[in-house]
Amino acid sequence: MERSLARRQVLGAGAALSAVALLGGTAQAADRGTRTWPTRFPLPDGWEPEGIAIGFAPYAYFGSIAGGGVYRVDLATGEGKIVHAGLGRQTIGLKLDAWGRLFLAGGSSGELRVVDARTGELLASHAVGGTGGFVNDVVLTEDAAWFTESFGARLHRLPLGRRGRLAEPETIELGGDWVQSGFTANGIARTPDGSGLLVTNAAVDGGSLMRVDPRTGAARQVDLGATTLPGGDGLALVGRTLYVVRPTPNQVDVIRLNRSGTRGTAIGVIRDDRFDLPTTAAVYRGRLYLPNSRFSAPVRDADTPYDAVCVPLVPRPVTG
Repeated sequence: MERSLARRQVLGAGAALSAVALLGGTAQAADRGTRTWPTRFPLPDGWEPEGIAIGFAPYAYFGSIAGGGVYRVDLATGEGKIVHAGLGRQTIGLKLDAWGRLFLAGGSSGELRVVDARTGELLASHAVGGTGGFVNDVVLTEDAAWFTESFGARLHRLPLGRRGRLAEPETIELGGDWVQSGFTANGIARTPDGSGLLVTNAAVDGGSLMRVDPRTGAARQVDLGATTLPGGDGLALVGRTLYVVRPTPNQVDVIRLNRSGTRGTAIGVIRDDRFDLPTTAAVYRGRLYLPNSRFSAPVRDADTPYDAVCVPLVPRPVTG
C-alpha cells in the first residue's frame, strides 16, 4: 500500500497507516506550535554534513566531514552559525548532553572529542581508533558516551562520572552474533528499556541490526522477520519506534521494537523528494530532522551547497 502526502510518502507494512492517522492524531498534536517553522534550511557551503544532534532546546547541531566543525541552527527560524570551527579533522556523529557538551565522533581521525556547545571550546580529545580506524557515531546513556568503530569489532566507551565528569575511554570488544567485514558498524542507539545498545551491522544479512550487551559486548541479531537494512546508517529512537536512516535508497525505515530491543516489526518507510542521501536523524516536537550528505554529487568542494530537511514522525499504526 502506498499513499503520497505532498512530497512525503509513507509506505505501510503490517498494520496500515491510514490517511486519517497521518494527517491528524498524534502527528498533528505533536506539531502544534511548530507549523510555521521551516521544514528545510541551508547549511554552509562546503560543510559536508553527516551527523546531527538536538537536545531539549530547539537547536540542531551539525558536524562537518570537511573540517570537523559544528554548525548550530535555530529550528524556529532556520538561521545558524558556526559554534566550533573544528580542528581540520572529521566530525561524523555527535550528541548533546544535559551539561551542554557535544560528544563528537572523529571519523578517520580515530578520535572522540568533547566540545562546549555554547563556546565551542574543546574540552577533551582521545585517540582511540588507531591507524585505519573510523569512529563513526555516538549515543549517550546515564553513565557513558558510546561510540561505534566501523573498521573493528569494538565499541569505545567514555565513562561519565558524578555530575557528568569525564573519565578515560575504554574499549569493549564485540562478540556473539557480530560479524566484522570491512566497514561494518555505523549508527547506534539505546534499546527502549535502556538495558542495551542497538548498532547497525553492514555484514550480517547484507544489513542488519544488532543488540549489544554493554557489560560484555555480546551482540545478538535483532529479529526483524524478513526485513533487512542494507546501507543502514543513523538511528533515532522515539519510545519503542526506531527510525533507521538509509542513505542509498533515500529513505528512513520505521521499526516498532519490543522493550528489550530483541525483536522488531517494520511499520513503515518514509521517503521524500527533498532527500539527497540523508545520513542521520534527530527528533524534536514530532519532527524528524535529517542532514543531506549529497555523497553522490558529482562535485563536492567548498562551493557545494548543503541543507537539512524535516518530516513528521510516523504515528503508531492504526489497529482494530
